[in-house]
Amino acid sequence: MNTAARDYPAGSFRVSDADRDRALSELSEAFQAGRITAGELDQRSVQALSARTGQELTVLLADLPHDRPAAERALTKPAHRAIGARVTMGASAVTAAILCAVCISSALSYAPKTLPQREFAQHVAEQVLARQGISVPVPLPANPGFDWAGTITPAVIALLLIALIIFLRARRADRF
Repeated sequence: MNTAARDYPAGSFRVSDADRDRALSELSEAFQAGRITAGELDQRSVQALSARTGQELTVLLADLPHDRPAAERALTKPAHRAIGARVTMGASAVTAAILCAVCISSALSYAPKTLPQREFAQHVAEQVLARQGISVPVPLPANPGFDWAGTITPAVIALLLIALIIFLRARRADRF
């Protein structure tokens, strides 16, 4: 029996919790296949949980066949990566466009700065309301100034998303 195929640490090297869990899994499979009894499963499980070295785990499983092939690393198929990259690029492009629109609207929609401009805006608003037959005094519009955070933040995020699109496009071109 080739015990090295189980991939436990050799000899007196210490085992990890993952090694102990794998040994318990192999014992459970042997029990389900009818190779060991419930009593043997309990006894060997206690020994597996208290094992400190690879040799102790190997001895526990030495009389059991090793039916499982060596674990292989799961690879994502290239087609799935390409679809994922396209979806990410599309979502990034839509989000960047929306953020650019927010940035532009924020940059263009701030109140007049000078007092004559604000008084003119008040006069125009009162004229429009008077034509409608409404006589409500319109207060002077506030002068909050330019909204830097509302303009610059979406612009920076949009630029980062565009950089992500360029990166993914270049990476995809290299792979195919």
